[in-house]
Amino acid sequence: MTGFATGQTGTGLPHSVFLRRLAGTAEPPGLEPRLGRAAFLVLRLVDLLGPGHDGLHPDAFRYQRIATERCCRDLPPTSTEANHLLGLVEGTDHAFRQSDVTLVLPALFAYGHFLEDELRLEEALDVLDEALHVGGETMPTEDGIVLRLRRARVLRMLNSFDAAEQAYAEGGALAGATGDTHSELLSRIGRAETLRGRGNLPAAETGLRAALAEAEAGQDRYAQALAHQGIAVVLSTSGRPHEAIPHLWRAFQLYDDEQPRIRALGDMGALLLLVGDVAGAEHALRAVVHKGGSGEVVDNAMIELMHCASYRRDRVGFERWRERCEARRDDMPPNILVDFTLKAGIGWARFGQFARGERVLTSALEIADDGGLHEFAFRIDRIRAGLRDCQEAAAEPVVETEAVREVSDALARLEV
Repeated sequence: MTGFATGQTGTGLPHSVFLRRLAGTAEPPGLEPRLGRAAFLVLRLVDLLGPGHDGLHPDAFRYQRIATERCCRDLPPTSTEANHLLGLVEGTDHAFRQSDVTLVLPALFAYGHFLEDELRLEEALDVLDEALHVGGETMPTEDGIVLRLRRARVLRMLNSFDAAEQAYAEGGALAGATGDTHSELLSRIGRAETLRGRGNLPAAETGLRAALAEAEAGQDRYAQALAHQGIAVVLSTSGRPHEAIPHLWRAFQLYDDEQPRIRALGDMGALLLLVGDVAGAEHALRAVVHKGGSGEVVDNAMIELMHCASYRRDRVGFERWRERCEARRDDMPPNILVDFTLKAGIGWARFGQFARGERVLTSALEIADDGGLHEFAFRIDRIRAGLRDCQEAAAEPVVETEAVREVSDALARLEV
């Protein structure tokens, strides 16, 4: 296996990606820098299970384990990440005592999944690479398949498409050799998503529809849901949101886990607003806020609800959602913060406050430039040029297809 991204190849300090949280922090440090330092220490402890440490004296391991555990126990017990780190220390200790590195893999998988959900993608990749590094040839085949597919997904989200395709191919080959048709399907869906990431939308749609047909034939609900959601993204990216919405609804129905269901609802809300179905959008987005989930999903839903309110010229609703977003802005990553700032600026313009809208859009442009978010910067420039058009009367809701109407009606009846 090649391509460890975190220093396992010998080019730099292993797990230094976690130390980035310490950059520029003041004393006393906040929680994020402390979590970053603890994660770095925990993963250095896990390193002791890997190749090259076979002759490590038990006392040396014990001293490092005690110091690492003490660092983790100083973190707030209410922190989900702190609990993951403590579980990883315990798993590492158990694996060392039993001379069985596979005992630490569940904790590594769980922590990597948590980081991915939090969109700390480089950190998630570091943890998954660590699992490959310490697991080596002893890793059960089924774990090796899952790990490669998860790693491929994170690489794809990081736009590392060549590495993602290699990892998907490796996972698919392992799955095929063991007769794991479910994982083979996930590999095919992932490779189609990689094509979408490269901009080859026709090939991506063809691959996803073929995988969907096979998933339906095999009654694989999760693979069906993934394929439907992937098709929806391709269709919306291709400028066909009306066709995308029913696929998102079907994905929502097929998912068993709450997190992907919530994400599908959030995506549906944004698309319904795009086609002019504000009521349907608000039903979906309010369900997301009610159900909760990761901060990114809830932030996006509240931003879109603010946007819905300004679209309807509901000043009270706009202010209410804007204030709720403002209370969370310090925790927003740059892409979400610039989206919030952009839509707040549009909102002020819709209510005739052009000077304020211009100032907010200028702030949004600065955030986009600082974060290298060039697509946002281009969009903000275009909106600023036609800012006064935002005060025109809101368009009447436009729902052009029966399928979209059915989804909208179903969302109105959705129990949250």
